[in-house]
Amino acid sequence: MWSTTERRTTISLSAPSSPRLRFGPASAGSARTLLDGAWWPRSTDPVAELPGLILAVQEHGHGDARRPVTHVMLRVGDWDSHPRRLRVDGPDNTQVVRLSWFDTLPVGLLTAICAGGRRIDLLTVPAATPHERAQAVMELAARTDGFLHSPDLPALLATPPGRANRSGMQAASENAWESEGGRLRENRPA
Repeated sequence: MWSTTERRTTISLSAPSSPRLRFGPASAGSARTLLDGAWWPRSTDPVAELPGLILAVQEHGHGDARRPVTHVMLRVGDWDSHPRRLRVDGPDNTQVVRLSWFDTLPVGLLTAICAGGRRIDLLTVPAATPHERAQAVMELAARTDGFLHSPDLPALLATPPGRANRSGMQAASENAWESEGGRLRENRPA
């Protein structure tokens, strides 16, 4: 049974901000990649940041019909507070979105679930990230082409801007693959 606190819907007192958001190409008809894009919030306050993001995700539609976001899954350590439900006041309607908080999600991963089951995974760039670095990371996350896997998210966030490139992510993916039981062929001297 839910307590009164868990049933309470949190309402943002400020208007939704315009999110700093970058989507990759729609993956309709192709194999699902981990990330659909990246988001750079201005703070670690989910009540202030999430309404604008939710409205932008719904507006974008990302590859299919525009459907409302019904549920957002976030990592506990990435945010200051952890409300369970959030009222989002859009231009045409008001909706309540369920928020779930997990310790087990990779650093920086945010998953939005739309009505009908469509899942949108975004890399959340930390709010305190310098502008140039945040832009480079967002660009890379929006064009990962399936090379980025969950264990790579912290490495992507820690990569200096000059090194945030496709070959760097491929190396990070290979390292993750090896750590998960795969092994690259070694060139041994004869």
